Amino acid sequence: MSNPSTTNISIRMDTQLKAAAEELYSELGMNLSTAFNIFVRQSLREGGIPFKITTDTPNQETVSAMLEAERIAQDSSVKGYTDMDELFADLKK
Repeated sequence: MSNPSTTNISIRMDTQLKAAAEELYSELGMNLSTAFNIFVRQSLREGGIPFKITTDTPNQETVSAMLEAERIAQDSSVKGYTDMDELFADLKK
């Protein structure tokens, strides 16, 4: 029999996301229900979402650098390194 001071809720969530969350919270000694209750209580204490929500999209300089890194990684004419000593030796040349 359920406690009259509690209620059930139903949340739709991606299956893999739920499994990952359950694994994390299990390592922290709690289940998903307890974690959700902590989230809601903290939200009420702070009067909003208890963490910063942003759209953190990279600026144009970062996007350009990411595209250049991808191009270099795919370019077979660019020498790659698996040994840091060899990399630093080449940098000193």
